[in-house]
Amino acid sequence: MSEKNCAFMSQSIRSVATAAMILALTRTMEDEATAKRLLAEQGYRFVVTEVGGKSLMGDFQEKTTKAVLGAALNSGIISKSPTNYHALLHAADEAKRGILINVASSCSLAVKIAIVRDESWIAVALFGESALHPLTNHERAGLGIMHLGSQEE
Repeated sequence: MSEKNCAFMSQSIRSVATAAMILALTRTMEDEATAKRLLAEQGYRFVVTEVGGKSLMGDFQEKTTKAVLGAALNSGIISKSPTNYHALLHAADEAKRGILINVASSCSLAVKIAIVRDESWIAVALFGESALHPLTNHERAGLGIMHLGSQEE
């Protein structure tokens, strides 16, 4: 990625929300690494994971919740506390609503998940595709943000 593009991205990242969405939107390992470097330089803590599943019967929702919680705990983004769980899961639910709005009842979903936090806020961004058939893919995005409360980490 060129220096000009890095300057654009660094000026665009002004909150955990924009940081998470930019990270989730990356399509190559090189772009993801560049985004991670920019986020680290600005003091954000972050993790990326992926999930896929069917929208039918809560499969995708359950897999996403487990993936978000596991990634955040395993990477140290949050600690095991009710305040952290509450903020993370609310942000994840808000992001899932963005992905699942007007989705067919039995489509396949595959999304990249970016979780970013600073001292006070946590954001979960989802970006990926949904389809009833491989020829009918639709890109989808969702974003959730939640205040972490007064607990210090």
